[in-house]
Amino acid sequence: MSGFVWDTKKEPHHERRKRIMKEVPEVKKLFGIDPLLKYKTLLLVVIQLLIPIYLPENIWVRLLILFFVSATISHILFLAIHEITHDLAFRSKTLNNILAIVANIPLVFPYAMAFRIYHGEHHWYQGKDGIDTDIPTEKEALLFSGFLGKLIWLVNQILFYAIRPLVVHPIKVDKWQVINLLVQIACMTAYYFIAGWTGLVFLLLSIFIAGGLHPIAGHFIAEHYIFKEGQETYSYYGFLNKITFNVGYHNEHHDFPNIPGSRLPELKKMASEHYDNLYAHDSWGKVLWHFVTSQKISLFSRVKRNQ
Repeated sequence: MSGFVWDTKKEPHHERRKRIMKEVPEVKKLFGIDPLLKYKTLLLVVIQLLIPIYLPENIWVRLLILFFVSATISHILFLAIHEITHDLAFRSKTLNNILAIVANIPLVFPYAMAFRIYHGEHHWYQGKDGIDTDIPTEKEALLFSGFLGKLIWLVNQILFYAIRPLVVHPIKVDKWQVINLLVQIACMTAYYFIAGWTGLVFLLLSIFIAGGLHPIAGHFIAEHYIFKEGQETYSYYGFLNKITFNVGYHNEHHDFPNIPGSRLPELKKMASEHYDNLYAHDSWGKVLWHFVTSQKISLFSRVKRNQ
């Protein structure tokens, strides 16, 4: 693929949401918060911060814990913040913001409040050129092509997701972003005195791995890269959904972002005729492998629109 796929139509989720609401009005019962989300999030934060403090001396055991435990928890915290961004933990936006900032603590860099804005725009303006910063830039796509280029990009994709919005679409700094920054500085300073450089480096490596070649990171590619012509968003219904707030139910999530992940399988069941005919992934790991090795898919394999 030598260029982005340009579409003159609006993103597909608005129309499908209207059809489902008309045909299956019972889906309204699924709207609302997930009462367990706050408890799961706080538990993950505590565990992640404790792990580097109580690491065993054996380097190989440390590496296994880093990849299979801490990197996994880091990515689950990314997805917890994603859920909280949609105000699915509390009815109060303020309480959701506070919880997102707390969830951000083990992730070292203060990004939760900026992510709230950028992710909202990703939903409202999916594919919109210059607004939806989930899409790689043309320079990225040209530079990181072929097997080696895509592999390098994939390993470092968390850096591109962090830096790209600041370059493509800078946003005005608000009070919540300032609070996010100050809380993160205070917490990381305190954590340094508790866990030292070892603890901070361990957390940093965890988020780098979590956003790179970790199997769960396959959802970054799986969600909107074109794997079937004519389809823009893709779901995954495999077992990893059980530890990732069902983020794999991505068509369902974009259709109804006000339904918590814990109830998205019910949505799919209630409106199955709208989802069963869509192409879905069966493995995030396979998605990563296919992305790197296939000549048919590249960083250009995304839908863009001007409207």
